[in-house]
Amino acid sequence: MGRLFGTDGVRGLANDSLTAELTLDLSVAAAHVLGEAGAFEGHRPIAVVGRDTRISGQFLEAAVVAGLASAGVDVLLLGVLPTPGVAYLTDALKADLGVMLSASHNPMPDNGIKFLARGGVKLDDAIETAIEQRLREPWDRPTGGGVGRVTTYDAAVSDYARHLVSTVDGSLNGIRVVLDCAQGAASGAGPLALREAGADVIAICADPDGLNINEGCGSTHLEVLQRAVVEHGADVGFALDGDADRCLAVDHEGNVVDGDQILAILALAMRDSGALKADTVVATVMSNLGFVQAMRRENVGVRQTKVGDRYVLEAMKAAGYTLGGEQSGHVIMSQYATTGDGILTALHVLSRMADKRQSLAELADVMSRLPQVLVNVPDVDKSRTDDDAILAAAVAEAEYELGDGGRVLLRPSGTEPLVRVMVEAGTAEHAKSVADRLAEVVRNQLALS
Repeated sequence: MGRLFGTDGVRGLANDSLTAELTLDLSVAAAHVLGEAGAFEGHRPIAVVGRDTRISGQFLEAAVVAGLASAGVDVLLLGVLPTPGVAYLTDALKADLGVMLSASHNPMPDNGIKFLARGGVKLDDAIETAIEQRLREPWDRPTGGGVGRVTTYDAAVSDYARHLVSTVDGSLNGIRVVLDCAQGAASGAGPLALREAGADVIAICADPDGLNINEGCGSTHLEVLQRAVVEHGADVGFALDGDADRCLAVDHEGNVVDGDQILAILALAMRDSGALKADTVVATVMSNLGFVQAMRRENVGVRQTKVGDRYVLEAMKAAGYTLGGEQSGHVIMSQYATTGDGILTALHVLSRMADKRQSLAELADVMSRLPQVLVNVPDVDKSRTDDDAILAAAVAEAEYELGDGGRVLLRPSGTEPLVRVMVEAGTAEHAKSVADRLAEVVRNQLALS
């Protein structure tokens, strides 16, 4: 069958590669693996199940419930809720297992299933592998009172919103916010949390119909938010994605504030309050050099990882760091959440605005983004990226040319025969010139034979 679990659970085209049958089987296997690992020992197991607004989430939710209940697991149905909300309630309700049905920022026809362990944390890779190996195996089915009970948990949205608001001090009174909910899982919880914190909220793209999630809106289509912020004379705007685990922002003039800038704002806020462990923030190698330079000026350390929020989270856990994130808007504040949380991020940016009495534009000025050019070079032998002497010499020459004012990164694709050439420089023209030159060397030296 091949590997099912990716970096963010099992994803696929709903009712094609991701079927009700597969979803049911995965749920049964997850119950068996966790049960045998001792996760359910001494008590009747409980799982919480949430989903985003995709219409396919309804039949996939039914499949998850059927699988878990048939394996003797009691199920609390959370309904439509952001991924970080499911993670929070997995912990808060002391559930043994959390399940989220979402494909995040992917198009509506896709969907996915993500399992969370007790505490709302991602399953270990070994557990995921064991679940795959146990699919469709014969098993002794409980009967009578041994099957699971299924209950709707109606307080999911309000509980999660209350938790979010509890993480910020003071009031957001007087701040007008446009919140783009991406027609997704935060359409209820997002506006509720920001309003309960005191903000004047204008919610847009908050009328999901099961088909319109991420469609021309949210964090992948910021132009909708940019127009709305200017039209409503708002102080700030935030755009979430379909499952609300990421957040990007727009200032009062409609200028984009990306994940690096948000991370910089929060790093300084947490440093000032003493909440930034070791005065260090975790970011990926794709973070703009301007972010690293800004943190250096502010005496904040930057620990960089491979691209992917799972690597950011691993580095945070290993050293106990309290803040990490990506340029894409995944921001993890480990004091309050086990995963990226877009609504939480927005609340803490707003709190910093209120505390400093500064606009988002003023706060974002802590860093200047260097022009960044990315060139994809397809149909090459990516395995030789780090071994070719001529390519290494070309990279060294480019780095010498750029000096402290630029950066070069060659990154083999994880899924394609492709190498990504990223260059940052003082001007877009210089960055493009260097990137094109290096891309040509990659093309020539790593050509497939």
